[in-house]
Amino acid sequence: MSWLRALKDTARSGLKIERQRLEPLIAVRGAAGLALVVGVALALFGPAVAVSSAFGAFQAAIATFQRSWRPRPVLALLSGATLAVSTFLGYLTGTHTGLFVALLTLWTFLGGLAWALGPTVGIMASSNVAIMLVTVTLPTSVAAAAGHAAMIAVGGVVQAALIVLFPVRRWGAQRDALADALAAEADYARRLRDDPTAAFDPAPLMHARSAAAVTPREARRRPAELHGARGVAERIRPVLASLADPAVGAPAEGPARDRVRELLHAAGTVLDAAARAVRHGEAVQVPPAAVAALRTPDTGAILSGPPRRAAVRLTALLDDVVETVRGTGAVEPDHRTRQGLLRLLPAALRAVRAELRPDSPVLRHAVRSSTVAATGYLLGSVLPLGHGYWAPLTAVMVMRPDFSQTYSRSVARFCGTLVGVGVATAVVRAADPGTYLSAAVAVLCAFGMFLVMRTGYAAASVFISAYVVFLLGTGGEEWDQTVPERVLLTLIGGLLAMLAYAVYPAWETPRLHHRLADWLVANGRYAAAVLDRYADPEDTADVRQALLAARDTRIAWREALTKARDEPVRARTLTRDTAEAAGEALAQAGRVAMLIEAHLPEHGPGQGADPVPAAAALAEVLRHATQEAAEAVREYRVPDWGPVHEVVDRWGTKEVSDAVLRGSAVQLLTMLDDLSDALARATDGEGPRTRDGSAAR
Repeated sequence: MSWLRALKDTARSGLKIERQRLEPLIAVRGAAGLALVVGVALALFGPAVAVSSAFGAFQAAIATFQRSWRPRPVLALLSGATLAVSTFLGYLTGTHTGLFVALLTLWTFLGGLAWALGPTVGIMASSNVAIMLVTVTLPTSVAAAAGHAAMIAVGGVVQAALIVLFPVRRWGAQRDALADALAAEADYARRLRDDPTAAFDPAPLMHARSAAAVTPREARRRPAELHGARGVAERIRPVLASLADPAVGAPAEGPARDRVRELLHAAGTVLDAAARAVRHGEAVQVPPAAVAALRTPDTGAILSGPPRRAAVRLTALLDDVVETVRGTGAVEPDHRTRQGLLRLLPAALRAVRAELRPDSPVLRHAVRSSTVAATGYLLGSVLPLGHGYWAPLTAVMVMRPDFSQTYSRSVARFCGTLVGVGVATAVVRAADPGTYLSAAVAVLCAFGMFLVMRTGYAAASVFISAYVVFLLGTGGEEWDQTVPERVLLTLIGGLLAMLAYAVYPAWETPRLHHRLADWLVANGRYAAAVLDRYADPEDTADVRQALLAARDTRIAWREALTKARDEPVRARTLTRDTAEAAGEALAQAGRVAMLIEAHLPEHGPGQGADPVPAAAALAEVLRHATQEAAEAVREYRVPDWGPVHEVVDRWGTKEVSDAVLRGSAVQLLTMLDDLSDALARATDGEGPRTRDGSAAR
């Protein structure tokens, strides 16, 4: 993609308004906490302290909107406390430009590294640095700085207290995650009716798994409908695929296929009903027609063998889902335990240390953001515009570890600032509000920002800009002291952020083949683990962990591919079409491995299943072949599946009697060949090479 096209696409993305479900009650609660803090601070301490405390309450409220499965009060407290510390340290060095720039550089660098811990921590760290640039200008002495920092922390405490006292949709995030997973499986069941090999995005299941992690105290208080439903839902997906696939299920046409379509439609209906009940905390209402379709005695007469077993298992699992959502089913014997923040510190340090390498996108983001923050601050200080901190503030707020978000947010920030400042200026000129009216309008702007924050950064920037103008007006700054300079400095900050990424990028495109290789290895390990269980049903190999690793690498591949689509660079071999074809082949290979797993004994080892010794040979060769294939992908060569072909060809004889296993092995090899074919069709440069260095096919 050319730079012109990339800039055009990212600008359009930044200005796009998404259709999202608004949460007015949560926005009202955040604005109420802000109003309470500002009102008390104005009455007791005056405008300057009120402005500081307002920023603390505002930032704490924003932190609670981030996607995190931890309790929202904890996020509010952490946000307020870290902003208070940042403000106090910033003020201590604020009178010495060199010291403050050094602190700003260090703080921004650490904030950039915080992205290694996830987007929630990264956003909170970036926001703290940005707001610190404003709040350090408000105190007039060390004692006053300590007071301002204390009031900022109080803002976080107030927001946390309001969340505890006035909960909105208790367990709402966990409900949404589980409901999304159930709804995704319902959609999958319906798509399988028309496309028996339809792909399934595992992201909703992985999000639901993350949401299910709770502390022992939370596990005792969690609603009954959130216990165990996710585990049952995950067991449904391979059964759906097994029932639909003609290679291991019903024939592609005929009465059996018609019956399978009826079962899939009924399964989608039941899963949708369960998703609605979980999302809204209501009683589950399953349509009688779906129940009748699942329980009709015709199934045993029409289906036989593996399809019949899959149909019976599907009906039992759907019953489990409904009973669990009703709160009367068997709960999970163990819950996924979430560790406390202090116990996570060693793992957090290891995650950050792992990013301290030259090719790390997180490290490059930290270097870019700290350099731009220092440059922007110094540039704003020497320019005769005043309020020079707006340039680094803008840069820190818009910069992200990837190209698309950095550029789209830069455009959105400037356009939103232009509109927000323009409207705020018009109101100030027409009404000339005083201290208290300015504070009231600032709170209204904050409410608007909380309300539309999830719809897009451009819309949120309009309200943020107006909020800051009115809030600084509360502290006594006239509009003509802030508006013109802020618009120009916002433009400068955005341009610095965009220039920094162009000069010191962290392109995802050149790393696509590494992401693909990682996914290939994970898929191979998962398939081998399943085959090992066939060879030895008493094997204790953790198929579940292999499956989760395969899902993680697949999600990482999809995220990398999405980022690469907007980048103005070209891959050496993986063109867009090649990447899509290779990804589809690997996704289908993972689906086939899941089909094999679907026919393992229901309760795993120790159930008296007959071993399939030949499966061990395929597992071993597959494990080594995928490792070698991954190295080939990383070296821009076409993988060779010759050893796998030899084993699977023998399975065409009487070596393996299990029809499902034999048919799935053929399917798996076909998908691996499709992967090689996709890489061989690459047209960039000389294209992939074979092991001996000659041109591929």
